[in-house]
Amino acid sequence: MSKFSDLTRLPDARGHFGPYGGRFVSETLSFALEDLEKTYMSLRNDPDFQAEFDRDLAHYVGRPSPLYHAERWSRQLGGAQIWLKREDLNHTGAHKVNNTIGQALLAKRSGKPRVIAETGAGQHGVATATVAARLGLKCEVYMGAEDIKRQKLNVYRMRLLGANVISVESGTRTLKDAMNEALRDWVTNVDDTFYIIGTVAGPHPYPLLVRDFNAVVGREAREQSLKQIGRLPDTLIACVGGGSNALGLFYPFVEDEDVHMIGVEAGGDGIETGRHAAPLSANAPQGVLHGNRTYLMSDEGGQVSSTHSISAGLDYPGVGPEHALWKDVGRVEYVAANDKEVLEAFRELTHVEGIMPALEPAHALAHAKVLAPTMRPDQHIIVNLSGRGDKDILTVAKIDGMDF
Repeated sequence: MSKFSDLTRLPDARGHFGPYGGRFVSETLSFALEDLEKTYMSLRNDPDFQAEFDRDLAHYVGRPSPLYHAERWSRQLGGAQIWLKREDLNHTGAHKVNNTIGQALLAKRSGKPRVIAETGAGQHGVATATVAARLGLKCEVYMGAEDIKRQKLNVYRMRLLGANVISVESGTRTLKDAMNEALRDWVTNVDDTFYIIGTVAGPHPYPLLVRDFNAVVGREAREQSLKQIGRLPDTLIACVGGGSNALGLFYPFVEDEDVHMIGVEAGGDGIETGRHAAPLSANAPQGVLHGNRTYLMSDEGGQVSSTHSISAGLDYPGVGPEHALWKDVGRVEYVAANDKEVLEAFRELTHVEGIMPALEPAHALAHAKVLAPTMRPDQHIIVNLSGRGDKDILTVAKIDGMDF
């Protein structure tokens, strides 16, 4: 029995993973969350619900996504063999659709005609708008004004899909503030609205159900690794903002002690500058944000700190509660990659493999670039390529001095 077997258990009755998580919300939302928990737990192991979810993943999303051996990049770097879990090839271009498919099915079962979401990089907003269009649901997406500027292509995609994109002008005008506004909306419209949260944060049961829906990534990677490599990988690497893509890959491997797991946060301008979004790597204090207790970037007075990242999807001051627990018990190593390193990895994979990654998984690629040369050629790294880079072309072009 693995010493990490306890980590596969459900959270406790109050939604805690160790000291993290929970449900710190108003009474109105508490009732809605209890109903959601009852609905989800009744369907979690229901064969008919799981079969419907699996059918949608196969025939709408296009799963399984390939496990691709980046042979040229591996040879160029020297050392370990690098494999990419190609979530960028999913319908809508990222891992986000795995979760939105699952939550949209819950919304349908709950009889809610309206869905709302928050988004940073826009991929969760696009995935939510996509499933809403498919099911004929009214959809509104909250997005920080700063993120709207740097993710114009995804904003237009959401509007084409019929969603109303609401610009959030408060605070830092990024993902944190978008989530604040979405929660305010839900309090007001709880009777007819289902909130599709995009990450493994938020009040219970969201961290649980988002992880469960995205764990298809790790289950596939495990099976593909055994078939294509002949054994489990030596190392898994994934970027971490709220943390859904990383948990989706890591969770099915959690009891495999010989598999090293690394979460890569947004180092921004560098941890030492304070301009980053890496609460775990920076050993930030604990606090409560968006209904759950976790590691949280905050000042001495307990106020949430501003964050910075070149990637809108990682520009968040907290992290999912399960990641917080895994840091404490030492199951996952958390590191940070700065903006310069991320851009280098973005360009390198594009040039060498003809695959343009999103800036979020480019953080994981940046660490793989450092780690691979320290390992042997008979060792294997799987990187979760959680999204494609189309959405980031304007951001990178602006850095290159081009303005469209």
